Amino acid sequence: MSLRITGGDLRGRLVATPEGNATRPTASRVREAVFSMLGPLHGASVLDLCSGAGTLAFEALSRGAGSAVLVDDAEAAVECARRNAAAYGVEDRTTVLHVDAIRAVRRLLDENATFDVIFLDAPYSRAPSLAERLDALLPELLEPAGRVVLEGNRKQPPRLSLPLDRERAYRDVLVQIHDAPQASARTNALDGA
Repeated sequence: MSLRITGGDLRGRLVATPEGNATRPTASRVREAVFSMLGPLHGASVLDLCSGAGTLAFEALSRGAGSAVLVDDAEAAVECARRNAAAYGVEDRTTVLHVDAIRAVRRLLDENATFDVIFLDAPYSRAPSLAERLDALLPELLEPAGRVVLEGNRKQPPRLSLPLDRERAYRDVLVQIHDAPQASARTNALDGA
């Protein structure tokens, strides 16, 4: 599959992806729409869960994000993500983790990591159950003004309880952008935990 970065400093660069159908990179049209909705990413910290070869993370870095953590449990995808980071010269701003999304999130929480943007683009068959399992964990990884970009199948969409900012459908693809809970609500939840 031939994919290219659609905007920013790396615009037009090819994205190496694993052979076969094991990964399903976000289509160029959908990526352009997502990044248009997100707006400027200057210096943002990004977490790309179920990253595959890292198309969303590298698009974010190309458009001004300061750093990205890519997470995938497939070895072929992780190797492609590492090769892409090297090819683009962004290894110093990229961390690639070969682990499943749940373990990665727990590890990042233990490290007190926070992010401005979290992408959750799991295989569509697993997206609803994974979103359900991550629902209580993702708010703790978000900066106060952070956002989660959730992608799934329009017929069986994943859901999060975070405040929904917007939702757009692109054929069979549903993209939702969720906002971080209010800082006071987060503080109250932590105090009550």
